Amino acid sequence: MQVPDIFKKMIDWTSHVKHFYWIIMLVIILAVVSMQMPQLFWAKLWVAVKANTALVILLVFFSLVTVSVTWNEGQKADEWIFLFLNSRGIRPPFLDWFMLGLTQLGHFLFALILALVFYFTESKFFAYSMIFGVITLGLMIEVMKLCIRRVRPYIKLKKIRIVGSRASGRSFPSGHTGQAFFLASLIVHYFQVNGYLWIFLYATALLVGITRIYVGMHYPRDVIAGAILGTAWGIIGVMVNGYILFPSQ
Repeated sequence: MQVPDIFKKMIDWTSHVKHFYWIIMLVIILAVVSMQMPQLFWAKLWVAVKANTALVILLVFFSLVTVSVTWNEGQKADEWIFLFLNSRGIRPPFLDWFMLGLTQLGHFLFALILALVFYFTESKFFAYSMIFGVITLGLMIEVMKLCIRRVRPYIKLKKIRIVGSRASGRSFPSGHTGQAFFLASLIVHYFQVNGYLWIFLYATALLVGITRIYVGMHYPRDVIAGAILGTAWGIIGVMVNGYILFPSQ
């Protein structure tokens, strides 16, 4: 699939920056943000985490998915589902374009831009939690990629489709999926969203995860792990925002 030069340059620039440099950048930004937070913030955050059962359950499931990456049986299932979503059937060009565009909703830079939009138009407190969450989640994912070192599907598997540019770095967990579920979870909890909008936000996040398989960049378990981690980070983001809004409680 051919991508116009201007978009290809933008995608290539962000996709081929070495992950080591992304981690350095995230650490610097996180250090600057953390220095602005009082000690009481960290104490209240820890108490809130221990009191949240849903968060603990999500983290347990995330740990199980992470451990399962070492199982051969799981790898076979990963490959079968990946090939089904990536290569089976007819793939018209308009579908490739749609999936390539949709997958950008999970990009780290899109999340930062969205946070800036909220900062200047809606809620500075909410934007603050979003920016903090995006940075810490991105850092967590990049460190896990370096530690687990799972190769991407296009390196190991043959005769697969690659839509757009090849992403650099490792495969587990899916950063795009994590960011998409983080944003959906944070927005849902902060604004008390329900009904059709709730379904739309999480359905969009799920579609972002599916696009990562469709474009050839991630296995299903990469996506599952990213979804769990992103949702958990969204819950933490709500805790952070609760402290900002009600510091005396």
